[in-house]
Amino acid sequence: MNNQKTGAVMIVGGGIAGIQASLDLAEAGYYVYIVEQKPAIGGTMPMLDKTFPTNDCSMCILSPKLVECGRHLNIKILTCAQVKGIQGEAGDFQVRVLQHRRSVDLEKCTGCGDCANACPVELANEFDAGMGKRKAIYKLYPQATPSAFAIDKRGLPPCRDACPAGVNAQGYIQLIRLGKYKEAWELIYRDNPFPAICGRVCTSPCQDACYRGKIDEPVQIRELKRTVTDHVYQDIENLPLPATEPFNGKKVAVIGGGPGGLSCAYQLAKKGYRVTVFEAQAKAGGMLQTGIPSYRLPKQWVDKEIELIEKLGVEIKLNTALGKEITIEQLQKEGYQAIFLAIGASREVKLDIPGEEAKGILYGIDFLRRVNTGEKIAPGQKVAVIGGGNTA
Repeated sequence: MNNQKTGAVMIVGGGIAGIQASLDLAEAGYYVYIVEQKPAIGGTMPMLDKTFPTNDCSMCILSPKLVECGRHLNIKILTCAQVKGIQGEAGDFQVRVLQHRRSVDLEKCTGCGDCANACPVELANEFDAGMGKRKAIYKLYPQATPSAFAIDKRGLPPCRDACPAGVNAQGYIQLIRLGKYKEAWELIYRDNPFPAICGRVCTSPCQDACYRGKIDEPVQIRELKRTVTDHVYQDIENLPLPATEPFNGKKVAVIGGGPGGLSCAYQLAKKGYRVTVFEAQAKAGGMLQTGIPSYRLPKQWVDKEIELIEKLGVEIKLNTALGKEITIEQLQKEGYQAIFLAIGASREVKLDIPGEEAKGILYGIDFLRRVNTGEKIAPGQKVAVIGGGNTA
């Protein structure tokens, strides 16, 4: 082992032991990195009232060391950080450190506390062992070093958590605010291959979960999504499609060309799979084509977004029904390593009452399919609709 001094030392853990070791090493001429998982150094000592066995005030001992550590030119404090990997040998280590966002600029924060006073979100205070409350933007304890606040972001924002596709709503809304429509579309399209469609017919659970609705009205997330796609699709030929991984040698068959099957094909194509979609109808899209009326969802938007999926290398075979034109055994013989069944739930719900099979009785899904495929239907002058949902 080389006994010569090395250029820098890393200390993992910013408690009193790590602080004292850092000060000793820094005074000896080493450059020291302190890696601390919390937003401030100090460890558990600030939580103590008196220290054993001298009965001294813990902060009276710790505070001068915090100040000295924060001001020392040979000490670099990395808060909200974790060591993720170590390579090398004694005297020549390379350390990979992951530093999480504290969402507050250390250079600009003065520690005044106005942000915490204005913050409406209260959480259990770990410094008080959970017995007190603190705000979501907080300083770990009054004498904390660095003397800056941090924002505690736990889990996902409610809008993103409520979205079945997990779309980063708050992210693309900020991009829209900056006028970066193409970048906003790219962020949406990363998780959802149907932004124009969802911008029109999504039930918008994100807006139901939006915290802004508790103050006045929720952010109109669905309309913003629609605005973005309407804008960027004016130049759809030049849109940057997601990068796809190289072909991995595996083929996947997707049975059903509705939104579920097409979404599966989209995600698999990005992962490097060769995907073929088998659709029983004359057009892909499933209920997007045959279930939702054109006045709610113009079919041009469905066609555009299916074309984008095809540009990623997805092959769509129409008029190919499982059990008629193809079978599972046939697909396996053709070398498909996996088969995804996305056949939907298109069977009608019956009432099990006398007369429901009589002439003139039409079921909603079948009726919409026939209308959307151009079939002329004359139900009569007087019509009764049973049900009050979207289909009715």
